[in-house]
Amino acid sequence: MKENFQIMPEEFKGPFNLPLTIKSGQTSQPAWFEENGYFQEVILVGNKPCLVKIKCESRNVDGPLDVEVESPQKISLKSVQNKIKDVFGLNDDLNEIYEFLTNDPRLEPTVEFCRGLRVFKAHDPFECVISSITSANNSIIRWNKSVRLIKEKWGDQFRFSSGDFYTFPSPQKILTLPEHELEELELCGGEKDLDECIDNLKACGVGYRSSYIKQAARMVTEDLDLNEIARMDYEQAFQTLLRIPGVGPKVADCILLYGFGRYEAFPVDVWISRIISHLYFQGEKIKPDKIRDFGRERFGKYAGYVQLYLFHYARKSGLLDELAPRR
Repeated sequence: MKENFQIMPEEFKGPFNLPLTIKSGQTSQPAWFEENGYFQEVILVGNKPCLVKIKCESRNVDGPLDVEVESPQKISLKSVQNKIKDVFGLNDDLNEIYEFLTNDPRLEPTVEFCRGLRVFKAHDPFECVISSITSANNSIIRWNKSVRLIKEKWGDQFRFSSGDFYTFPSPQKILTLPEHELEELELCGGEKDLDECIDNLKACGVGYRSSYIKQAARMVTEDLDLNEIARMDYEQAFQTLLRIPGVGPKVADCILLYGFGRYEAFPVDVWISRIISHLYFQGEKIKPDKIRDFGRERFGKYAGYVQLYLFHYARKSGLLDELAPRR
């Protein structure tokens, strides 16, 4: 199956900045590969692998999207289109969100800086769980690289006309992996030297999070159905995710926002705490749980987008530098 088509602007409400959305560091997945103007990745549509290549002409946030899809199996084109719209937040009404943002003078400046930025949703919730755990106290570049390595080492490989692509390994597969070099050495019966042991989670650069990744995989395999999360109310889903090792309040909210499209989630790290304190509380030091409660209550169903826009705005406007502690 090979198909080319366009998604026209009238099929989604408001602008769409494809490069900004993909490169904004949202923890649903690593950034898609970019080649010849297209961003591309393999996704599963009805459990069938489908390579999606997508670009916007001249980076026009109000223009059409050019899409090429390829699969070794026959997939309904409508199903592929719906999946693409879901992953890139094209069902979100950005015009409505911008009206909300512009009604608050503190949030209004974010619109110009973030025009067309949308929630980049997971196409694999388990990948989002591991990406979010791996992102904690980590740089965007490093956690992107780590998750990519995990996919390339242990994911299912699919060969397309433009190269090889990999899905994220299942939790069952993760459970079979050695956590670190010594465990790998032990499993191979000492047939390798220690410096040859690179087929373990720690070798992917995840550091101390390797233990969390294994424990999360065990929990998802034995105790937690991620599909149930989507059917829970927000608080129940949040508390359930907190049971996963390596998942604190910020990571749980990232999983809910980017993995399940729960836009009432308000992930709070040290930077969001400083931004909210600066904008709404005259720089007063406030605990993260209070910032989270404030964000969810004040911004409601737009909380996730407010958090996303505030962080990007603060990075690009210089506000983050202004709020950084002085040495």
